[in-house]
Amino acid sequence: MGAAEEILEGLNDAQREAAVAVRGPVAILAGAGTGKTTTITRRIAYQVASGTFPAQRLLAVTFTEKAAGELKSRLAKLGVDGVEARTFHAAALSQLRRSWEPETGERLPEILDSKAPLIASLANALPPPHKFMPRSELAGEIEWAKNRMIPWRRYLAGLEELDHQPPIPAELMAGIYEGYERRKERTGRLDFEDMLLLAVRLLTDHPHAAEDVRSRFHAFTVDEYQDVNPLQQALLECWLGDRPELCVVGDDYQTIYSFTGASPSYLLGFVDRHPGATVVRLEENYRSTPQVLTVANALSKRLGGFAKQLRPTLPDGPNPTARALADTDAEVAFVVSEVQRLHSEGVAYEEMAVIYRINARSEAYEESLAEARIPYQVRDGAFLRRPAARAVTAKLRRVGPSEDIVSTVESLTDGLGYDPRSDPDDTEELTRQADLGRLRALATEFAAAHLDGDAASFIAELGRRFSTRETGRGVNLLTYHRAKGLEFDAVFLTRLLDKELPFRSQRSAADPTEERRLLYVGITRARKHLYLSWPREGRSSPSPFLEELGIVAPEPPRPPVGAAVRVSARGGTTFDVLREWRRKRAAADGVPAYLVFHDKTLVQIAEERPRDWADLASIPGVGPAKLDRYAEEILALVAST
Repeated sequence: MGAAEEILEGLNDAQREAAVAVRGPVAILAGAGTGKTTTITRRIAYQVASGTFPAQRLLAVTFTEKAAGELKSRLAKLGVDGVEARTFHAAALSQLRRSWEPETGERLPEILDSKAPLIASLANALPPPHKFMPRSELAGEIEWAKNRMIPWRRYLAGLEELDHQPPIPAELMAGIYEGYERRKERTGRLDFEDMLLLAVRLLTDHPHAAEDVRSRFHAFTVDEYQDVNPLQQALLECWLGDRPELCVVGDDYQTIYSFTGASPSYLLGFVDRHPGATVVRLEENYRSTPQVLTVANALSKRLGGFAKQLRPTLPDGPNPTARALADTDAEVAFVVSEVQRLHSEGVAYEEMAVIYRINARSEAYEESLAEARIPYQVRDGAFLRRPAARAVTAKLRRVGPSEDIVSTVESLTDGLGYDPRSDPDDTEELTRQADLGRLRALATEFAAAHLDGDAASFIAELGRRFSTRETGRGVNLLTYHRAKGLEFDAVFLTRLLDKELPFRSQRSAADPTEERRLLYVGITRARKHLYLSWPREGRSSPSPFLEELGIVAPEPPRPPVGAAVRVSARGGTTFDVLREWRRKRAAADGVPAYLVFHDKTLVQIAEERPRDWADLASIPGVGPAKLDRYAEEILALVAST
């Protein structure tokens, strides 16, 4: 047992308790940053070193190939080789290739790389505006149904039973689902969900195949168990049979993928399904400072599920910063200035992350970081690589040099379904609409600055404007969903506004419980520096989660009494003239008026009457980008009134 004891060295009491629990059922409730991967690799290694199971009889299931590779690498360093580490899909495909044809006499169909090719023409036949729905949203809805084992014939009933809102009208979505399944069947192909369904069918209908799997694998470890869906759980139960040799590892506080069918219910109900199970809580945090954990623990009190209080092991760090900013430009400028300050103090750009709820928010940071010559990397798709910009720039490359750039971009975006009055109920369509509007504004700016500019020079200008993005280097720009599993020295949680986190539109609302878990995931990504910020935008209000954290959002300052009372030669006050200019400029740019300037900014401009760029730049809400876009027009208006 000497080698086995060495495997346990350095573990804390809870980790050691989990590692020596070599027989199932076992549930490891691993809080954020508590050494989850260390614990499960040591447990698997201890199962082998103690002689409980041969390495070749163990299957560890992870949610990504990267995680599987990391687990195998760590086991190898512990002297353990031969353990199978795979995703659910990879394990299912391996079993199908081994047993499907011998057991059924049928050839295993070809695997689809993507649903998009089969969905594309079906989506193109939808009536406007639904035909512009991102294909990934339609594919995601099909996955939602299949992960819950809802076939197309039961789709409408499933929507009603689960009170689920599809991304397009239910009847239209049902038609897409049916058409997709029929095309897939005609072409003899499988998608990733089919792999799991076929594996379940194989093991359910063919006892010999089930016995083959159970003789090969005697014990199972499932990582990220809070994210399993009904289809994955069904396959896991087929693998297990009536054996108890299962160890699940997860944190119900970090269940953020319900749109794929993931549910914490399997983790929360584990003890009910497996009476007498060993349950171990990992709560000693090795990632974050006590100050960061204070914020995380304040929110965790409202997360329900298994109570977990993260306990710090690191020394004190700086207090988190919560900041209300005058507007979006001011928030972006604040984040960029803090990035510069932290970098000057030795924090690497790669160890900083700006996190937001929806992809549309990356563009402001891309442009401002590029302007400041700070490298950045967009983990969810940079502005120019997202569907709207790609579609428009691809069409612009075929436009002749004599075409007017503004009218051309307006025509192209109209053709792609741009509607500034829309209130999309999904984040991808919201991003697409915002990107289309931004392209129109960029075209207007470009035309004003380049009277003889053509499509080719506009595309080149876009490339220069967003040019500081570097693959694998620089400040990380990403959504909460993409941030899960990562950690950084400094984390900026931005736009903490009601209707954004928690996200909701006029037609639908995200589950506030899951949205709260998103914020928890964001907070627990930070090792040392944590920032929470929100702009004071129009009628928007701070996220209710800020109140739950004990952060009191200050009231926005009232406009100065008697501000902007000077009457202009055009009639009305200077403020009235500026507001009329803003209305026209917003209409021309195809953006909401508040994205040009907020009322309070116009009030202050009218009151202070700036005479030059320096005066204008001193007014809150007038950042570098807005100076470039609007300074000359604003200064001319003020001078003429």
